Amino acid sequence: MSKLEDELEYQLDLAEVKGFVREHKFHPTRKWRLDFAWVDKKIGVEVEGGIWLPRSGHNTGVGITRDVEKGNALTLLGWKTLRVTGKMVKSGNVIDLIKAIL
Repeated sequence: MSKLEDELEYQLDLAEVKGFVREHKFHPTRKWRLDFAWVDKKIGVEVEGGIWLPRSGHNTGVGITRDVEKGNALTLLGWKTLRVTGKMVKSGNVIDLIKAIL
């Protein structure tokens, strides 16, 4: 869990957005997890941290390929997923997106 995820959880609590689970393992055989999941609605939020770092797990060819595979698996399993950036979390704008999809 990251500081950005902790911040988003704090914002969700303030906005009284309930029913989410953190680090939900959504796939039956893979170890993939969603940062935030509303399991009963099959709605997930992925916080994309580290995208501006020189070399992080999300901005290399291997990392992008891994994220695409995970995103496609979510879609095939019937999930709707929001991918949000740190800037979106820090600004608080992500709460409106989450409320809209819920």
